[in-house]
Amino acid sequence: MNQISDSARIGKGTTFGAFCVVEENVELGEKCVLGHHVVVRAGSRIGDGVRIADHAVVGALPMRARNSATTSGAVAGPARIGAGCTVGTGVVIYAGTTIEDDVLVADLATVREDVHVGEGTIVGRGAAIENHCRIGRFCKLETNAYVTAHSVLEDYVFLAPGVLTSNDNFAGRSEARFEHFAGVTVRRGGRIGVGAVILPGREIAADTLVAAGAIVTRDTQSAQVVAGHPARYFKEVPEEQLLDRQNWFD
Repeated sequence: MNQISDSARIGKGTTFGAFCVVEENVELGEKCVLGHHVVVRAGSRIGDGVRIADHAVVGALPMRARNSATTSGAVAGPARIGAGCTVGTGVVIYAGTTIEDDVLVADLATVREDVHVGEGTIVGRGAAIENHCRIGRFCKLETNAYVTAHSVLEDYVFLAPGVLTSNDNFAGRSEARFEHFAGVTVRRGGRIGVGAVILPGREIAADTLVAAGAIVTRDTQSAQVVAGHPARYFKEVPEEQLLDRQNWFD
């Protein structure tokens, strides 16, 4: 049996599986499809033609541990999901986050509060985007990629499976960590290979390619391939591989 608030506004042609919960003041667009056991928290805004698979939660309230350094505990605004998005099974999208049109958030992914995800981006299976992040348009975050809090990924960024980012040089050991958090920045068209690790505050320049398994300890230069432990210059990115040289690029 579904529980749909009388104050929720449901668009024409939207359908529900079994045991869905839609709380007060939710707006659901036209021709949306919600699977079984979907929860849409109060105030969430969902555009037309959105598919939300089984056991997903939209608008989850942030939880704050007593000693958390990146979660404020402030009341977040509503979650917003644009038209044409697909939200996979078991996905959790927190309140205060905006997902633009035509985004795929695959099964078991998590998108924390105060995150913005641009149009056409793919958030892969099991990927995690922590709070206070900005993800650009047409990015691809592959399976189990981890984007640490306070990070910025510009447009057309690619993170291969298992990429790890970090934001705390003090590893939680001293009070200094509360003053020096810094996420990572990946500029337009940056690409990071399987299992690479990016240390706090580092910037991956435009069109940089970070090789699989590399550990990035310093900022990179644009259109270079870096590799190794720690990552160092390996070669220039071939001209035909540059973002602006692609015939699909707008």
